[in-house]
Amino acid sequence: MDSTTPAKKLLALKAYLNNLNSVAIAFSSGVDSTFLLKVAHDVLGDQVVAVTARSCSFPVRELKEAEEFCRKEGIRHIIVDSEELDIEGFRHNPRNRCYLCKHELFTKIIAIAQENHLAYVAEGSNMDDNGDYRPGLKAVAELHVVSPLRYVGLYKEEIRQLSKELGLTTWNKQSFACLSSRFVYGEEISPEKLSMVDKAEQLLLDLGFTQLRVRIHGTIARIEVGQDEILRLAAPEIRRQVSEALHGLGFSYVTLDMDGYQTGSMNRTLPK
Repeated sequence: MDSTTPAKKLLALKAYLNNLNSVAIAFSSGVDSTFLLKVAHDVLGDQVVAVTARSCSFPVRELKEAEEFCRKEGIRHIIVDSEELDIEGFRHNPRNRCYLCKHELFTKIIAIAQENHLAYVAEGSNMDDNGDYRPGLKAVAELHVVSPLRYVGLYKEEIRQLSKELGLTTWNKQSFACLSSRFVYGEEISPEKLSMVDKAEQLLLDLGFTQLRVRIHGTIARIEVGQDEILRLAAPEIRRQVSEALHGLGFSYVTLDMDGYQTGSMNRTLPK
């Protein structure tokens, strides 16, 4: 992490956004895109439009949070249908799955920006996204989508800190990625399995777990929770409740990953 303070990076971000004049922002209601949208709206006002993709890999709770935030902040919000499973090859979950999805999504957002006479399209990746396998960033580069948070050098923890200072409730929200990221590369993605994963993760959220993933391997559920939550999940009463519920959703086996939550853990299956 560089020595520039978060406060100075925020000033740089505001200056960068001001120079854009107008922008459509890909908005998922996550930590990063919420922070970016808030700052952009503070700087550019009505020259900012939030665009959220609706699909079966995007939980309804996230869509509702996106809608509520934009209502509260008075931000124009456009919801676009972008069903990844209709993209040729996507269901087979190739290693460039994220590229296929992002290319489709940003192409649609670019069209919305043009229709609304907005000069740029922006997305919310941060500096931490540079260190992992992120094929979606290839689509960002190809389609000339701007990444303001990466441009000014903001890291996730800095974004959380600044979000807290701005009074955003997302400052301590768990990290989220689309539900398709729960599948092993090469395993077919289906609406039924996406629903299984979504309902399983919602159960864990309802039980008070914070950072989590339910990875799917065939009909095996591999649950990842934070290291500090593993013992709670393994406690007899919670363990039985979770196991019974996930079996009821269609999982044959329910497992707990002893390594705990790790972002991009499915990337371990990729060849070195």
